[in-house]
This record gives sequence, C-alpha cells and structure tokens, in this order.
Amino acid sequence: MTTKEPMVKDEISLKELIEKGKDWYDYFLSQWKIIVIAGFIGAVLGLGYSFMKKPTYTATLTFALENEKSGGSGGILSLASQFGLDLGGSGGGIFEGANLMELFKSRTMIEQALLKPVFYKGDTISLAEMYIQNNEWRKSWNKKPKLAKIQFLPRSKRKYFTRIHDSILGVISSNLSRFNLAVAQKDKKLSIITMDVISSNELFSLYFCENLARQVGQFYIATKSKKARANLEILQRQTDSIRGELNYAIAGVASANDNTFNLNPALNIRRVPSAKKQVDVQANTAILTELVKQSELAKVALRRETPLIQVLDKPILPLAKERLGKMKGIVLGGFVAGFLIIFVVIMKRLLLNFK
Repeated sequence: MTTKEPMVKDEISLKELIEKGKDWYDYFLSQWKIIVIAGFIGAVLGLGYSFMKKPTYTATLTFALENEKSGGSGGILSLASQFGLDLGGSGGGIFEGANLMELFKSRTMIEQALLKPVFYKGDTISLAEMYIQNNEWRKSWNKKPKLAKIQFLPRSKRKYFTRIHDSILGVISSNLSRFNLAVAQKDKKLSIITMDVISSNELFSLYFCENLARQVGQFYIATKSKKARANLEILQRQTDSIRGELNYAIAGVASANDNTFNLNPALNIRRVPSAKKQVDVQANTAILTELVKQSELAKVALRRETPLIQVLDKPILPLAKERLGKMKGIVLGGFVAGFLIIFVVIMKRLLLNFK
C-alpha cells in the first residue's frame, strides 16, 4: 500500500500575512524612540550641511555647428530614411553625435583650456592655478617640498612639464570631466550643442566654459579644413615659385635683347638666348595662369570646408546659483537618517530570528 504524504503548504494565507504585518508594525512601534532620535539627528546634520555646503554656479553656453560640405548625399539619405532604410549616412565622424560630446571631455581639450590666462584677484593666472586656489590644494602642498614649487603659468609649454605637473593636470581634468562638465545635444536631428560648467566659483565656471568652447571650436575648424588649407598652401608656394621664374625669364629676355641690339641680320645665332628666354616666359605665363586659377578655386574650397560655429547663448554674470536650502537639508537629512535606522532595525530583527 502507498501512503499519501501530507502536502507542504508553501502559500501564505491572507490571515498569516496580516498577522506578520501587525507583528512588524508592533516591532517598529516599539522602536519609535530610536527612529525618531535618528531622524532628528539626521535633520540636524542636514541643516548643518546646508550651512557648510558652498553654493554652485552654472555657466551655460549653447552653439550650433554648420558645415556647408554636409550636402552631397544628404538628399538620398533623407529619401531612404522615409522608407525606413538606414544607409549609415550619419557615420562616425569625430565631430558627429556622441564623438563630439566626448571631444569636449577629452584630456587634451581640457588641459589646453586650463592653461589659458585669466584675470583673477588682481593678477593674471592660468585656469589651472585658479582651480588649485579654489580647492585650497596649496595648504597641503606647502608641507611637501616637491609640490610647494609647482606652478602653472599662463600659456606654459606642455613639453616643459614634469611628471608631477602631468599628474596634477590629469587629476584636474578627470575631476572637471566627471563632476563639473556636462555636454549634451538636446535633439539628434539638430546641430545645437549645450555645455554646462558647474563649480563653486562663479568666475571659474564662466572662464572655463568660454575657454573650453573656444578651444574646441578652434580644433574643430582646423581639423575640418586641414586638407583644404594644406592644398591651398601648396598651390601658393608653387605660384610664388613660378612667378619668380617668370620674372627671371622676363629679365633674361630684356638682357638678351640688349645684347642683340643693332645686330647684323646675318648673325642669327646670337638671337638664340633671347628666343629661349621668350619660350620660358610663355611657358611660365601659362603655368602661372593655371596656378592662379587653381589657387582661387582652392580658396573657394577652403571657405566651403571651413565650418561655421554660431554661438547662440553665452554665459553672462551673474550666473545661475543653486544652493541647498535649510528646509531641504532638514528634510533630506531626516529622511536619509530615518531610512538607514529602519534598515538597521530590520536587519537586527532578521539576524535575531535567524539565530
């Protein structure tokens, strides 16, 4: 005979659930003094933090990018997109999409902006030095001989920096890109970029925002028009060289004609140098004409390939100020402390039940 084993009851009835809830309620009620005291302490700490925390200032700069070269196959791509086809037209250029966002946060761009001169407290210093002063790093550096003499002068040459300079700049760049800098493209269909710089120093937010935007803009223009500019420079050098050869040939023709003035017609051999110089003049004239034409076309191409950066909104003093209010600090501190003490109380009971 087979015996039927009693089935294990896995489900919890509504009655048991209500009893467990009441049990937990009674437990929390018995711990109300601890929870209230912890919430009060958290509120006091939140109030104190609101007094100690410095206000932050946000510098916002908005600009648009326009590149005349981005025409070409745009019509085909837009037509294909209407039928749900993605031909990959908006490729991975360095100045497109997320790549442009990361360019603003790159160490090279930030460091070059940090070495720009600014006027602060009656003196001209670099933005890196201004950051160090704002964060009061030199108070601890004065106790260390290797750091006490470290200076970041405006427009300093990067190649003369030591490992300590590189390390400090690396820390500043990392802090700025992670905590102080936000770059976003509000709409992927638009070429409008918004950059926010947040810091506890109003002037630093303003100066760093303007200098970083200017640095990235210069790099953007130089890179986008690099090939066209190099081609124009080559054509200009060739034009100057041919113009010099043409002037030399013209002078040679004049000199040869002077040597054959009133020459006996029977002595034609004496006219050969003049004829050769005349051929050089004609050849160099034709070459120079073509080079001048190509140079003008190259100038037009350079203007077409040079993108336009139009600043829409610039940061203007006074900047937007944000600080932790007293009431907000009290509520936030009390809530965090209360949540933590409730978590501790729950874990304490669970551990006791487990034992």
